[in-house]
Amino acid sequence: MIQATVLKNSRDSGNGLYCGIVIEGHADYAEEGEDIICAAVSALAINFYNSVETFTEDAFEGAAGQEDVQFDFRFTSDISPESQLLMKSLVLGLQNIEKDYGRSYIIIRFEEV
Repeated sequence: MIQATVLKNSRDSGNGLYCGIVIEGHADYAEEGEDIICAAVSALAINFYNSVETFTEDAFEGAAGQEDVQFDFRFTSDISPESQLLMKSLVLGLQNIEKDYGRSYIIIRFEEV
């Protein structure tokens, strides 16, 4: 199962600004190379990374493909409204996959940091 942990800034009382995401595991929906859930999650995550890098000036750290951690992304400075929108879009896409395919393949959690 894919476990996506959306990181929320605990210092930002009330607004719950997203400050990062960690995606771990594999959906095991189908054989390797045929797993549409893993492919969809990967496409969303990579597009998010590229969009933050291309369309914002926000500083971040990121890594992909490290053992069972497929994606680890964390903002390292103030987060612009553009990056917040991109994070919300990523979370929406992941939630839609979770809703359409079920929590047997992907589960999304929110964690204050």
